[in-house]
Amino acid sequence: METKVKFISPLLVVADMQRARRFYETVLGLNVIVDFGENITFEGNFALHQQTHFQSLIDGKEIKSGGNDFELYFDYDDMDDINIHLNNNQVELVHPMREQPWRQRVVRFYDPDRHIIEIGESMEFLCYRLHREGLSPKVISQTTMMPEPFVKAGIEKYLQ
Repeated sequence: METKVKFISPLLVVADMQRARRFYETVLGLNVIVDFGENITFEGNFALHQQTHFQSLIDGKEIKSGGNDFELYFDYDDMDDINIHLNNNQVELVHPMREQPWRQRVVRFYDPDRHIIEIGESMEFLCYRLHREGLSPKVISQTTMMPEPFVKAGIEKYLQ
C-alpha cells in the first residue's frame, strides 16, 4: 500500500501572537476560525504558532526568522487599492508593486516576523485586464502561460 499524506496548512512561527494576529486581521482583513491561544488558524487554513510554545515542541531547537525563503500568497484584484492600504499601514516592503514577466501585478512585503507576504491580482483578473488592454486570448495565453480556455473563462468571469 502506498502512503498518501494530506496537506492541511502552512504554519508560521511568530514571536508575539497578539502583534501577528493584529497584523493579519488589520492589514489583510483575515478572520480567525480557530483560536487555541498559542496557535491560531485563519480562513484559508494557514496558522500562526507562538514561538516559545513551538520551540518547546521541537526540543528547544533554534528558530530563525527573515530568511526570505518562504512566502504566503494571496489574490486581490484591485492592486492600486491594496497598494494604498499597505502604504497606509506602513508595512515594510520587500519590493514595491511591479509586474511579473507574465504581466501579473504583485507586491511583496514582510509581516512583523519578517515572513514574506505576496499579494497579486488573480490570474483570471490578469486575463481580463490584458483583454481590456486589447490583447487577444491567444496572445494573453502566450504571455501568461495559461491555457486559452482558462484565459477565455477569466475574461468572461469579469465581463459579467
